[in-house]
Amino acid sequence: MAGVSPPDDIRTRLRRALGVALKARDAGAVSALRSAMSAIGNAEAVAPAARPAGTGSAHFAGTVAGLGAGEAQRRLLTEADADAIVRQEAAEREAAAGEYERSGRAAEAARLREGARALMAVLGR
Repeated sequence: MAGVSPPDDIRTRLRRALGVALKARDAGAVSALRSAMSAIGNAEAVAPAARPAGTGSAHFAGTVAGLGAGEAQRRLLTEADADAIVRQEAAEREAAAGEYERSGRAAEAARLREGARALMAVLGR
């Protein structure tokens, strides 16, 4: 079956951790997990292809005509790609936490670090 993820891939672990964080009302973890899931989804997106001149709709700018004409297959990321994206999300949260801490906003820094820990826990680190 195409599009089915292995039972313990990163996306599955992110969804499972999100459910736990939602039940625990852990706002920092929920934000980080959703952000990582979105980043993976964005990385899978394919840039729109250039349209040949004269195609599309006369009524709506930027559209393509015909059933399925605007659809494209998404990129398939490897587990290593998804792992790198989640690591980058965690690193960005850690960097932002440092900035918040330097400006005297310890509560925001703690929330961001909590999110980074939740992401690293999904990776098993």
